[in-house]
Amino acid sequence: MSTEENKALVCCVFEELDKKNFDLLDELCAPDFAGHFPGTPQPITLEELKQVAASEYAAFPDYYHTIEDIIAEGDKVAVRLTNRGTHTGEFMGIPPTGKKIEYGALFFGRVTNGKVAEVWAVEDNLGMMQQIGMELKLKKAEE
Repeated sequence: MSTEENKALVCCVFEELDKKNFDLLDELCAPDFAGHFPGTPQPITLEELKQVAASEYAAFPDYYHTIEDIIAEGDKVAVRLTNRGTHTGEFMGIPPTGKKIEYGALFFGRVTNGKVAEVWAVEDNLGMMQQIGMELKLKKAEE
């Protein structure tokens, strides 16, 4: 595939996520998909990605990605995103707050045989959690 086709594929993945068409990811991603996300020591599978996405969209039903920049070279695609939504469902044990969120993310994908095979993500999860009311407190030094 050309770099333009790879970019279109990655854009399609985000569009289908925002439409909550999680099962369509089976057609867009490789069966041995590996997702590298903050907080996950091991790569997640495509099925795990679909479960995570479903829980995020349940907590933020109007959640959507805005692609700010997309660059491709060879089999790699880099995307700079802004993510937005409203916290109207429970998220990671936090009850709905009704607060709007907006935070940045970077995704780097690898395309193989016309499918997204691997993704590395860097997201401002701390900023997002603070927007829905999480507070950081300094842990007391252990003696």
